[in-house]
Amino acid sequence: MSNAVAPLPSEPGVKDEPIPPIVDDALTGLALAAASANIMMQLARLPVGHGVAHSKVDSGRVDLHPVKRARTTLSYIAIALIGGADERLAFRAEVDKQHRQVRSSAPVKYNAFDRELQLWVAACLYLGTEMVYEMLHGPLDEQAKDVLYQHGARFGTTLQMSRDQWPADRAAFEKYWNDGLDKIETDETTRAYLLNLAQFGFLPGPFRRTLGPLGLFLTTGFLPQRFRDEFGLRWDGLSQRRFDNFIRVSAKVNRAMPRALRQFPFNLYLWDTRRRFRTGKPIV
Repeated sequence: MSNAVAPLPSEPGVKDEPIPPIVDDALTGLALAAASANIMMQLARLPVGHGVAHSKVDSGRVDLHPVKRARTTLSYIAIALIGGADERLAFRAEVDKQHRQVRSSAPVKYNAFDRELQLWVAACLYLGTEMVYEMLHGPLDEQAKDVLYQHGARFGTTLQMSRDQWPADRAAFEKYWNDGLDKIETDETTRAYLLNLAQFGFLPGPFRRTLGPLGLFLTTGFLPQRFRDEFGLRWDGLSQRRFDNFIRVSAKVNRAMPRALRQFPFNLYLWDTRRRFRTGKPIV
């Protein structure tokens, strides 16, 4: 499969469309509790894991610049989900500039323009979005799942993926995902990097010691069992009950908050990204 990127104006599927209410509801700050778990899912493919762990683009590394990386990632999610067509294309162009620098041939071959790996990243983000939504709002009906699924393609097309790469429907996606689980592979390098990330190892000592155990607990709770096994993370009935209690409380808090507070900090980063577009400041 070619990794060449099509000219942005002709990218299929990039147009302004109304934002479905379910997508607007899915944009919640409480989803940040699942962020590390989703990153671990994305990087559980060896080329992606090594590409990030060995990245020479220091400005984009969460372990070196956590605030800047958080701004970039959350801005990307907000733009992908509810941004306009021009905003998604502009963000994609900025990401392209950074991804051109992320490639390696040793010890594991990796190219950030590999669209198959971008599809994997987008698939993890979509599944994470659906999972958190159902945890906070309850099960979705089939029609709502279809709407959220088709919108999920934006996670890939706001990167390098073309729209026709996204599996045509949820049945096709399920097959893709199950096949992808067979490709999960980590090694000592990627496991150490990701477990350190889950435990906030990049933070100063007092914060790391305070937040680390909670971070690992939430990360493990949000991970599907296949990924827990890959990372050697233990999970038992007591852990599940504690996690279920956390989700119940989170759902009640989410329902009680006004929309602006519920969507924080994504709405803040969306505002900031649009300001950066207007003033010509870097967004990545």
